[in-house]
Amino acid sequence: MSDTAALANTGLAKLIFGRLSFESLPFHEPILVATFAGVCLGGLALVAGLTYFRLWGYLWKEWFTSVDHKKIGIMYMVLGLVMFLRGFADALMMRAQQAMAFNGSEGFLPAHHYDQVFTAHGVIMIFFVAMPFVTGLMNYIVPLQIGARDVSFPFLNNFSFWMTTGGAILVMISLFVGEFAKTGWLAYPPLSNLGYSPDVGVDYYIWALQVAGVGTTLSGINLIATIVKMRCPGMTMMKMPVFTWTSLCTNVLIVASFPVLTACLVLLSLDRYVGTNFFTNDLGGNPMMYVNLIWIWGHPEVYILVLPVFGVFSEVTSTFSGKKLFGYTSMVYATIVITILSYLVWLHHFFTMGSGASVNSFFGITTMIISIPTGAKIFNWLFTMYRGRIRFELPMMWTIAFMLTFVIGGMTGVLLAVPPADFVLHNSLFLIAHFHNVIIGGVVFGVFAAINFWFPKAFGFKLNRFWGLVSFWCWVPGFWLAFAPLYVLGLMGVTRRLRVFDDPSLQIWFVLAALGALLIAAGIGALLVQIAYSIWKRNELRDTTGDPWNARTLEWATSSPPPDYNFAFTPVVHDNDAWYDMKSRGYQRPLQGFKPIHMPKNTGAGIILSAFATALGFALIWYMWLFAAVCFVALVAGAIYHTFNYKRDFHIPVDQVINTEAERTKLLSAQVVS
Repeated sequence: MSDTAALANTGLAKLIFGRLSFESLPFHEPILVATFAGVCLGGLALVAGLTYFRLWGYLWKEWFTSVDHKKIGIMYMVLGLVMFLRGFADALMMRAQQAMAFNGSEGFLPAHHYDQVFTAHGVIMIFFVAMPFVTGLMNYIVPLQIGARDVSFPFLNNFSFWMTTGGAILVMISLFVGEFAKTGWLAYPPLSNLGYSPDVGVDYYIWALQVAGVGTTLSGINLIATIVKMRCPGMTMMKMPVFTWTSLCTNVLIVASFPVLTACLVLLSLDRYVGTNFFTNDLGGNPMMYVNLIWIWGHPEVYILVLPVFGVFSEVTSTFSGKKLFGYTSMVYATIVITILSYLVWLHHFFTMGSGASVNSFFGITTMIISIPTGAKIFNWLFTMYRGRIRFELPMMWTIAFMLTFVIGGMTGVLLAVPPADFVLHNSLFLIAHFHNVIIGGVVFGVFAAINFWFPKAFGFKLNRFWGLVSFWCWVPGFWLAFAPLYVLGLMGVTRRLRVFDDPSLQIWFVLAALGALLIAAGIGALLVQIAYSIWKRNELRDTTGDPWNARTLEWATSSPPPDYNFAFTPVVHDNDAWYDMKSRGYQRPLQGFKPIHMPKNTGAGIILSAFATALGFALIWYMWLFAAVCFVALVAGAIYHTFNYKRDFHIPVDQVINTEAERTKLLSAQVVS
């Protein structure tokens, strides 16, 4: 009888807890225990601080449940910054391990831990750093640039953000409960199949990306609808700012490619959970089909990341050169051509699979062709600068650093597009150097340019220039010190993903790369100091004009930070540099005739539904079928319940609009007097 009871208890425990047990906690890993202790202490301090200052209610009402595109954009940027610190910590650990692991030393990371670190680094940096950064920028800037009051679907915007956050939470949980994938950031089969990865690591990978992918796809649909349908009067497609154009093309790519990633991961999960054979080596499966599908998503993903920052550089170059952007029309068409061609180059990621000369030639040629519109953009920015009155403010400095860095990354990309060269360099550290050359030199430098450029618009005060310069001069030489040695090592034949090395002559290059990573760490530290110091000195750095850079596009026509409704009156546009055109024509702000403004209402549905989705993902990772069923029912019921919420909007009273606009008039008058 006792045996039957024990068996029943075991069966019930398995139904409730699945694979989760005390053995899932990493008590045997000193590094993880110390990290866990640090995270717990930091988390407790944060919770205590928020409780002490009674900020929970404020955060819930004003931020977590907000449907304001500006607040959601800022929250995306904060998420990207937090995950950036985690992803960069992984990078530092890899660099330190590789610098140490010579002459018989095993370094400080065991193999199974190192493999998780480099997988987590790639996943976090692409999905939870670069994506939130560019999505946050698009969310904040696009409605302001097109003269809209918000995005097309404000609730969907909030839900998208919290789904992305849910995916990030699952990745962070994997650090302390169970483990993460040991497959590399693309989780190629057969390594990601159940036979080779029977633990929960790949399941964390799948469900973190599925939850976040829903958020990204919905955000893409939302921004396309916003740009197509909500432009202000006079703003035809060819009068849109270049950043809005690049955002439109980016979101077209998101909507076209992310469903492919979703389908690919569904098939992989069926292989792992149900025993199908889509990507196995036997019973009719084909691992190469996974590689095709993941790169049909993966190569457009690179352009999803870099196209928005091309828009950033266009806005920055035009503003700080004091000139209209050279070749606006060619810039727009170059963006469209890149968008189309990005779907025709994915196979250059596996030239070595044995497709044959004709297939390799086609994809090699298309890869070289895509460099032409990208090169045209570089020349347009250079011609914009030519004979301009260039102001070397921080956004412009990051732009120039981007041009110098990205061009070299692009040239090495064209080299890798030659199939015979790729046969030699594929899977080497040369490829790693090229990829980081493009992503850091393009996306990261672009995000830093954007943060310095639009920060006063978002918060009403500039970022401190001195600490920004410290960050800049640590980052740019630090980047080259970290990655130039990898080009050399790659040409010497050193492959990627290695943890220990036999040849002692290689160590000096890895030591140099580690020193470069430390210099980058100093740059990140300086960025954090810059933000903190600027908040402290915000009264000295205050911008009361709404236009501290003498900029050219519509977002600078309103106050800094903008009011909830963005514009008291919908602007009318006559030029693609709408704000510059309005200033040159002697535009005067309307001071009367205000009306109540119709706005969407905050809702907690987004954060609650995404919490159910995240919990469902966690339950599926650990085979907690009972909990998974409860979460799924709650998710569906919550979504249905939300459809019956008809109180989704309100009107800002006319008195409030009058007071807000009068306050701005007073600030502008004081500026004129001073």
